[in-house]
Amino acid sequence: MRKRSLLIGTALALVAAAAVYGYGEVERGHWWPRPAVASAQGAPPQAMPVPVTKVVKKTIPIVLDYSARTESIRAITLQAKVSAYVLEQAVPDGSDVKTGDLLYRLDPRDFQVALDQANAQIARDSASLDYQKSNFHRGDELSKSGWLAKDSYDQRASTMRQAEASLLADNASVRAAQLNLDYTSIRAPFPGRLGRNQAPVGTLVSTGGTVLNTLVQLDPIYVAFNPGETDLAAIQKAKQTGPVTVDISVPGETTASHKGELSFVDNTVDRSTGTVTARATIDNKDLSLLPGQYVRVRVHVRDQPDALMVPQIAIGSSQLGKYVMVVGAGETVEQHLVTLGPTSGDLVALLTGVAENDRVIVGNLQKIGPGMPVKALPEQPAAAPPS
Repeated sequence: MRKRSLLIGTALALVAAAAVYGYGEVERGHWWPRPAVASAQGAPPQAMPVPVTKVVKKTIPIVLDYSARTESIRAITLQAKVSAYVLEQAVPDGSDVKTGDLLYRLDPRDFQVALDQANAQIARDSASLDYQKSNFHRGDELSKSGWLAKDSYDQRASTMRQAEASLLADNASVRAAQLNLDYTSIRAPFPGRLGRNQAPVGTLVSTGGTVLNTLVQLDPIYVAFNPGETDLAAIQKAKQTGPVTVDISVPGETTASHKGELSFVDNTVDRSTGTVTARATIDNKDLSLLPGQYVRVRVHVRDQPDALMVPQIAIGSSQLGKYVMVVGAGETVEQHLVTLGPTSGDLVALLTGVAENDRVIVGNLQKIGPGMPVKALPEQPAAAPPS
């Protein structure tokens, strides 16, 4: 009897608790009481404090973003024009050089000898020409007075002209010997950066056969990318209005580190990829970009004035599409479906769904819903887009 009375008392206590707390819920095998709200049904719900920002108008740049690779405008292999031993590497590997800087020096002795021989030949043929000229002038006087036969006079004239031709050939030989001697000094044809040496001192290099090193130009530098044919019309239209500016950023950077100008768009579209090859010329004064490097390129095609901007964190998503929560009439929440436009930094343009100076809710979004009363906290103006 005592146990039965205890069970009845427990059941009555549970019924009383249910009357006070409501029906309760069972979750994962546990029963949780739900507080009764009957006593509070007549009181209005408390307004949720929410941070807001106004929709503002901004002029934003419209850019096309692509992945790209850097390319050197000029890249050459350094080879010898004459066969000789490498006598000296004038600058170390990886050096930045200017136009005309000495890079390698080959053994010049053989070529100096050839130049001396050519100069000696000029001296000999010059002396011979002087004699032939004197002999011709004497024959000219004798021919006029009848003391020299016409055939002998013509022979003297021919010999003098042959001596003149020999002297011209000697001068050409001197220039050729001087060129070969100059080729023993290998200089930078343009400013750039030297690569890794491939011909140590003492190497016998042959004409056009041995690679000494490589030289690449780093400033300016090309950036090659492949816009799709859907973007081609916007790029071509931008080119018609003036220079198209381009910003370059490397992985890990949040802002553009280099600027340049679109300099080339190919004349055909690749049928297999639907893209066209384009290229920008970029200033690289600090020489931080190297050929073959992966970068991001942003092509500025136009400016969009009076864009309605809100922070990207205010954008929500549902089955109906993108939306923002707005403080509406009576300080209640309104849900506005929106159409997104281009982004600029932390802001995004809204093409439809909002008006200028609407107060967009940017916080506590998970705690509010349409029609709920809210209390707008002091407004935080939207940050200006980066220039």
